[in-house]
Parts: sequence; structure tokens; C-alpha cells
Amino acid sequence: MARALRMIVDGVVDREGVPGLATRLGYSVRQVERRLLAELGSGPLAIARARRARTARLLAETTALPMTEIAVAAGFASVRAFNETVRELFGRSPTDLRGGRRAPGGVPGAVVLRLPFRGPLHAPSLFGPLVANAVPGVEEWRDGAYRRTLRLPRGHGVVSLRPRADHVECDLTLTDSRDLPVAISRCRRALDLDADPAEVDGALRADPALRPLVDAAPGTRVPGVVDGAECAVRALLGEGTGTGAAMGAGANAGWAHRVVREAGEAVPDPAGGGLTHLFPTPQALLDLDPALLPPPARAPLTALLTALVGGVDLGAGADRAEARSALRCAGERVLDAVLTRSLGDPDGFCPDDPAVRAAAGGIGLPVTAAALADRSRAWRPWRAYATRYLLGRAPT
Repeated sequence: MARALRMIVDGVVDREGVPGLATRLGYSVRQVERRLLAELGSGPLAIARARRARTARLLAETTALPMTEIAVAAGFASVRAFNETVRELFGRSPTDLRGGRRAPGGVPGAVVLRLPFRGPLHAPSLFGPLVANAVPGVEEWRDGAYRRTLRLPRGHGVVSLRPRADHVECDLTLTDSRDLPVAISRCRRALDLDADPAEVDGALRADPALRPLVDAAPGTRVPGVVDGAECAVRALLGEGTGTGAAMGAGANAGWAHRVVREAGEAVPDPAGGGLTHLFPTPQALLDLDPALLPPPARAPLTALLTALVGGVDLGAGADRAEARSALRCAGERVLDAVLTRSLGDPDGFCPDDPAVRAAAGGIGLPVTAAALADRSRAWRPWRAYATRYLLGRAPT
């Protein structure tokens, strides 16, 4: 039921109800309810309600939005339901949670909040790969923050993520405030903010070869993505230009920027920065002139886009077996990139990746794929983090 939980967190129940969740999972409503109750002790409606309450509490405690706007943004049908739920779950009124802050004026649809995490967090190894592989127009590093456009269920958004000592400052501007919980969830996933670095680092320190890397950069995270389809396309574009997927680091900026200019939807940047477009949808990319794509990637990219347009999901609720089948044409490194960065597999590992093997050889680990795979068994289930430590000396 982990897939069901990811989908609930991504707002499927709020948008489509429990029947929509059941349809996506391929079960009946009754089966979904029974399995969630058995494994988690709560049904889908209760989990979705708790998610809305947590979002509301975050907004009440870290922003000065009016309570009516918080109720809508968190997904409540009415202010009354919002008040009753907060009181029931937290034993306090929304006003008590706020602590006396007043709502200021500002840009409509804009909110600044804090995204907490369990420390430590090694910001350079997290933000470095995101910035190094940023696609112009879609992403940028500006004034100490990683900024990008977001395609959301009800509209689009622009987010600015700035690392702080004990949180990530998240500045969001949305066209529809009801997309706020989804935007927060995707930002947390992109920055791997729900990781437990103490558990991960403790396990990897057991390997004498990895211990110095962990000690040098404790709290290294696995950069995620805000859109699984975008992740797969960019990894394939990178493969097509010979840059290597290496944990799905991203595409060659030239090719990716070209398709963004040709097929991306233009959006304004509320901060007057360099963000100009949303990354193209699979259908828009499928409609492009193939000459705009790198020749080696054309056939596998067309196959991938056809599968995505046909309904294959690479987002939070993706079925991993279905994702593997859809990405078979793309190769193991692209598959590993998507499974690790989009679907959150903490054990994703590709011993065939030349960059991983070179980094392993640099610290005395085996350099052949078979031997490295054998050594990596001791790192399970945290091999994706081991890869980030191996590659952490240079952004990839």
C-alpha cells in the first residue's frame, strides 16, 4: 500500500475521491479501504484528512495567510470543517496554532513557508546537482535559491527553495491555491527532506571505504524531482548526447532548452527572474519535429512518450513494474534514474554507470560492474545514498 499512500499524499483523494484512487490502483474501493486499514490503521479518507490538517498546521504556524485562505489551500470544503478538524487532531484552534501573527498584504497566490527536515542536511551536495543540470527557462539559481516552474493539477506555480540552518525556505506563487499541498509535497520529495540521515549515514559508515565520504558530507541527500515524466525525458536526452544519466542528473542543457523553447508553455516569472516556461508535456514533445531531438535518443524517446501519453504514470503513484516496462527501451541508467529520483527508491544503484565505477575506483572500491555490485550488497537498502556520496566530489 506504499503506492496508495504516495498517491494520497499527492492529493489524488482530494481531487478524485476514493473511487479515483481505487481505479488508479486497479482495486475496488472496498479492497483499498480494507488494505489501508489493515496495514496503516486508517482508511483513505482519514489519511487524506490528516494530510489536510498537517498542511493547515504548517501554514498556520509558518505563514501569515488569512485562515480562510489556509482552509482553501489545505483542501478543506469549508472553514467550519477546517476548524473542527484542527481542534480534533491537535487540541488547539487554528488561531492558537498561529501564535498571534497577522496576515499581511502581498502578491495574490504567494506564500512563504518553512520546510522542516531532520538534520544534518548537506546543502551543497543537494542543490549542486540541481543547479549544475538546470534547464534554462525552467530552472535557475538566483540570490542563493534554487528556483523553478511547476506544472500542478489545477494550474502552474513558481517556487524558490533556499537552504537555511534548520529548514528550507519555500517561496511559492500559485495560480490556484488548492495546489499548495501538492506543491509542498513535490518540493519535499525533490529535496529528499523526509530522509533520516542518522539511519542512512550510520549504515554507510560501516564500510571503511565510504566512511570518509560520509564524515566529510554528513546528511547528503538524493536529489529528487517534481515530475517523473520530465525526469525520464531529461535523462534520455542526456543519454542521447553522451552525457550519461548517472543517477538521472539531467539532460544536456542545449537539447533540453531547445525542446523547452519549442514545446514548453510560456509562464510569467513573478520575481522578474529568468523563468519563462513549464517543461513540455509528453504530448507536446511527441508532436515535435523529430529533428529537434538528438538522433540517438529519437527512437527510445518516441517509445517513452507514446507510453506516457497512453497513461503510464511515472509520478508519486507509479507502479514500479509498469514503469520498468515503459522504460525498458531507455536503458538501465535511465531506468535507475527514474526509479531512484522520481519513485524514491533508496536502494537504486547502477554499477554499470561509468561515473559510478570511476568514483568507486578513486577510493579503492572495485571497478568492474560485477564486483562493485557484489560489494554494494552491504550498503542495502541505502545504495542510492552511497551513490551520491561516491559522486559527491563533483556535481552529476
